[in-house]
Amino acid sequence: MNHRQTTKRIAGFLLVASFAIPALRAEQSEWTQMPRILARIQAPTFPRRDFVITNYGAVADGQTDCTAAFARAIDVCAMAGGGRVVVPAGEFLTGPIHLKSNVDLQLDTGSALKFSTDPDAYLPAVFSRFESVECYNYSPFIYAFGQKNVAVTGDGTLDGQATEENWLQWKGGKNVGADNYRTANERLKKMASAGVPVEQRRFGNGDYLRPNFIQFNRCQNVLIEGVHIRRSPMWELDPVLCTNVTVRGVDIVSHGANNDGCDPESCRDVLIEKCLFDTGDDCIAIKSGRNDDGRRVGMPSVNLVIRDCTMRDGHAGTAIGSEISGSCSNVFVENCEMSSPHLNCALRLKSNAVRGGVIQNIFMRNVNVGQVADSVLQIDFLYEEGTNGIYRPVARNVAMENITVAHTPRVLNVRGFPGAEISNVRIYNSTFKEVAKPDVLQDADVKLVNCSLEPAK
Repeated sequence: MNHRQTTKRIAGFLLVASFAIPALRAEQSEWTQMPRILARIQAPTFPRRDFVITNYGAVADGQTDCTAAFARAIDVCAMAGGGRVVVPAGEFLTGPIHLKSNVDLQLDTGSALKFSTDPDAYLPAVFSRFESVECYNYSPFIYAFGQKNVAVTGDGTLDGQATEENWLQWKGGKNVGADNYRTANERLKKMASAGVPVEQRRFGNGDYLRPNFIQFNRCQNVLIEGVHIRRSPMWELDPVLCTNVTVRGVDIVSHGANNDGCDPESCRDVLIEKCLFDTGDDCIAIKSGRNDDGRRVGMPSVNLVIRDCTMRDGHAGTAIGSEISGSCSNVFVENCEMSSPHLNCALRLKSNAVRGGVIQNIFMRNVNVGQVADSVLQIDFLYEEGTNGIYRPVARNVAMENITVAHTPRVLNVRGFPGAEISNVRIYNSTFKEVAKPDVLQDADVKLVNCSLEPAK
């Protein structure tokens, strides 16, 4: 194949773009896997039976605690063989909602669930993960464990009411509880490293480990569709060790510390499509357990499709890691729109020598990026603990194609180290404009093929 090379000097640095004539790619076979994955992902269906929460004692005044009414409606629905627990128009105050098999929590147009800001409402503690480490902690706002055919659907709003006056200050903010949070988080990590049984990892009052918004743990056939999510204490959507997950048409606008939009952890066969993410952290962050605890569980995230989504504020449009000790493979991202001065990058892979894990077969194509704050592709294997461990992080077979970027300070910010592996990373047939800084490329095999780079004016 005939090649030509162009060079451009930008801000004192020499940028080189390689152009192939004609623009062809041989490595297209990876995308043939995606239809087979999608064929396995089928959203659950539910019997045409409705259980309206106002018939079980719920009051739409935004002040009456409706937790017990939700529990009664869910119990009756499950005992009847399943159906929809319907939230009609109006404002309902509630504590945690625990779903059961064959139950769809349906939010009608004009409905709003406002979740209590009283931490005691989310006790007793339930089996969960905090930052990808298993423990017993405050119940997520909406939770299911070991269930089959569960859903949250509709056009209503889920409002966590998290502000700097309550949940958000636990991480920092006004520093109420921040020292306790750090101490408890370190205690949990040490317990996991020492092999303390999960049953003994108990947290709650005084520990300030915030609950996630929606967590389906060890469930099969999960659907989250249409709802609007606001003001979360922490991660919004957190399927853990689930199979056959569909997240569709969800609108998430929630800013605050660790406000990831969707965090599939150790899941298999996941579809995330037609969603809006405007978050305080990664828009989508794929995970598989942290450090020794992730290796103990030993379940990777496998076969994930992300398409037709819009990403605004956030650390990354799509991130993999940093809690990736159980590894990840076969991720397909296509036809997404990303843009924000507060969006750091389009694709981000992160790990270190304590997390380890293998990240492989990651593919992104046909993504339009208006603006990112740092780079198009970040791979950071010096994240947090960096080289201070014995577990080799790996990123291999990563391909991005037809990525159009209107403004990016740089294309690559890739940091490996001699004991790690970053190999066969390629960006094909893409255009990057307003480039002002040189790439960061450290101990990594990354190439741009048939790409156009235009300097900032």
